[in-house]
Amino acid sequence: MLVLLAGIFVVHIATVIMLFVSTIANVWMVGSSNLGTASSGLWLLCNRTCEQLPVSSRDEASLKAVQAFMILSIIFSVIALVMFVVQLFTLEKGKRFYITGAIMLVCWMCILIGVSIYTARFTGKMPASTSSHHGYCFILAWICFCFSFIIGILYLVLRKK
Repeated sequence: MLVLLAGIFVVHIATVIMLFVSTIANVWMVGSSNLGTASSGLWLLCNRTCEQLPVSSRDEASLKAVQAFMILSIIFSVIALVMFVVQLFTLEKGKRFYITGAIMLVCWMCILIGVSIYTARFTGKMPASTSSHHGYCFILAWICFCFSFIIGILYLVLRKK
């Protein structure tokens, strides 16, 4: 049981790190242009230099929603990690990690909403690009989505021994 809890803890830390990387880095979409390879993220458009991401007024609210939900997912994931450590030392034997699991499932829902909005509104919309595809940050966000769901369910099922 201790090995399982340690494994979940390590995966949880890896999920937090991947969430930070996917939210901060600017490689959600990668495309080719006449100036070379360009990438865009949630914050900047990078070619040779990085500049503010040009967004139409129609898509601005969607981008702000994606940014907000990705930041919320980081916050909830860190809170769940802290709650797990607190519950590990204060919870009675035989009790379950309900609070940690519930917070992690809220994190999962924030990732789902944020990445789904980005997929629906910004896939293939790379300014001044001939061909574009998803970058590693987009893929990391979906991996975090899977990990946070699995971790959340495991926290709800596991008991402290």
